[in-house]
Amino acid sequence: MGKPAALRTVVVVMGVSGSGKTTIGQLLAERLGVPYADADSFHPPANVAKMATGQALDDADRYPWLAAIAGWIRRQGHTGGVVSCSALKHHYRDRLREASPGVWFLHLNIDRDAIVRRFTDRSGHFMPVSLVNSQFQDLEPLRPDEAGMVIDASATPEDIVETALTRLASSGELDRIDDPLR
Repeated sequence: MGKPAALRTVVVVMGVSGSGKTTIGQLLAERLGVPYADADSFHPPANVAKMATGQALDDADRYPWLAAIAGWIRRQGHTGGVVSCSALKHHYRDRLREASPGVWFLHLNIDRDAIVRRFTDRSGHFMPVSLVNSQFQDLEPLRPDEAGMVIDASATPEDIVETALTRLASSGELDRIDDPLR
């Protein structure tokens, strides 16, 4: 068995709620041998309570949350890491990039109907299906100047991770791909 690839940045697995960020983030971090963080764990209790009652967060609600995620990114910036975070708007991603300029975004793209189906099968999450529309309204696609890629979130998790690893390697963000899990 070899050593995991050396990641030179933090990967933010982004997309609307229910797109598979946690699943993909955990798999990607495992394959890379780097720490993983779920952005949901950075929400203050007031944000969780607000979403649980079906109210969408506004920018003021999100700023302390983004600052906490940015702090984690800053600490991982030199050793690599993966964090799942909706990162729906350009200025949210700009805040995350301020913590470590080389942040690389993996946008899990999926249509609204697929998300609604996933939400009906999902249990134990604080975010209700009623907030799906607000997620899509806030979503701003990656700009050409944002490092990363968009991938179809309806692909298998293994295919998504494999594609992301290939793109990270071709962009120079990995020293090597020597997967210990193969």
